[in-house]
Amino acid sequence: MTSSTLTRGAATWALLSLAVGSFGIGMTEFVVMGLLPDIAADLLPGVWASSPEDAIAQAGWLISLYALGVVIGAPTIAGSVAKYPRHRVMIGLALALTVFNALTFLAPTFEWVAVSRLLAGLPHGAYFGIGALVAADVLGPGKRAQGVAFVLTGLTVANVVGVPLGTYLGQQTGWRSAFMVVAAIFLAATVLIAIFVPEHPGDPGRTLRAELKVFRIGQVWLALGVGAIGFGGFFAVYSYIAPMVTDVAGSPAWVVPIVLVLMGLGMTIGNLVGGHLADRDLKRTLVGGLIALAVVLALLAVTATWIWALAFFVFCTGFVSSVLSPTIQTRLMDVAQDNQSIAAALNHSALNIGNSLGALLGGLVIAAGWGYIAPAWVGVALALGGLVLALASLAGERRRAFIAA
Repeated sequence: MTSSTLTRGAATWALLSLAVGSFGIGMTEFVVMGLLPDIAADLLPGVWASSPEDAIAQAGWLISLYALGVVIGAPTIAGSVAKYPRHRVMIGLALALTVFNALTFLAPTFEWVAVSRLLAGLPHGAYFGIGALVAADVLGPGKRAQGVAFVLTGLTVANVVGVPLGTYLGQQTGWRSAFMVVAAIFLAATVLIAIFVPEHPGDPGRTLRAELKVFRIGQVWLALGVGAIGFGGFFAVYSYIAPMVTDVAGSPAWVVPIVLVLMGLGMTIGNLVGGHLADRDLKRTLVGGLIALAVVLALLAVTATWIWALAFFVFCTGFVSSVLSPTIQTRLMDVAQDNQSIAAALNHSALNIGNSLGALLGGLVIAAGWGYIAPAWVGVALALGGLVLALASLAGERRRAFIAA
């Protein structure tokens, strides 16, 4: 059965199958952040004994390495497999995610866990980029955005349900158990995709060289920079939310999953609101969202010692960042011309550069002895950096339009 002949029920099952994989991706990417203290204590016992802050900062490299994997894998894998049948590519990507997350569960040392996190990040962007094309085809003409949103629902739901539950499970039974669950989710996604996602031909004429021509477009670089730097402000805080809750606000460890649920709720609502606002006025939403992110992170920094204020501004951080997410995606698609498939994957590269940058800089200021509030101020600086790039991009667009007129 091909995509064009699917019944409504069959189309729903196909989209649900893809969403299971996106749920797993959301869980594997973000559950590390809630379990950093547990991972650091287990894999870096010597460093932990002398300085828990140094151990947590070093464990933060696992976040950066996963993000680096996404950055490397998104354009190279998406470009390399564009000519192959997409349903088979999705099966292969889901299977790779199963294996690499199982490796995280089994890896005996910090170094091997680090390798597994890099490998686990490689299929991330290609899964979403190619999955978006499959979802659009499944629902048919005029419903592309609905299909993409359905698949991405798995990612947002993961932040409401999967990440908090994975964090709680990891705290109670050992951090590795969370990745055992993640590997099982990806195995289920592999089976579901093989059964329910219909045949979907690739584009035999597309090559990696042709796809990479998107990098010749200057506005693409600016849009990627907005995502990488501006969105890095969100990850600077999210990466170290667990010690912020326990050490800064003085709350017990069981509060961390609750705060993560609030972050996930903010992200889910913000994603819906952001899509609506971006459709109405993308440029204002982009600029306003970056300003709002800087303000919210500053307020988080100055009130983080009170758990209720911390929880509220964590919710706000999730909301504002997810307003930006579809806005940045749409901006990138607008400036990518006819390179839509690789642009969809590149958006995840940009956001994960932000993930890596935020985690790295947040870890550096912690290791420097500036405390667990310092990453929030790093986030403010990154959000403002993204704002500068956004304004530069929009000014350049207006200048070219003026010259053309």
